[in-house]
Amino acid sequence: MPSSHSATVTALSVAIGFQEGFGSALFATSTIFASVVMYDASGVRLHAGKQAAVLNQIVCELPAEHPLAETRPLRELLGHTPTQVVAGAVLGCMIGIAGCRRIAS
Repeated sequence: MPSSHSATVTALSVAIGFQEGFGSALFATSTIFASVVMYDASGVRLHAGKQAAVLNQIVCELPAEHPLAETRPLRELLGHTPTQVVAGAVLGCMIGIAGCRRIAS
């Protein structure tokens, strides 16, 4: 259910924050990178999946003699809902914190 992309980039940012400091340029860069990945997962890719569903429906309604009637359906499950992205980010925070606490001990 949670977005693995969101979890990965959030864990990376948290780990960088603990290692380099939360005021470092590297942490700022990783946070921006994480934001772009999460925006892509919940926005662009989710809407592309919805468009694919509409296009697949249009192709299904084409007459059999139409040249596109035999095309392979497009993938519809491309992105994540905002809830899945937030759940992935929370999971990533927990993993990043746990990983840094383990290294520090």
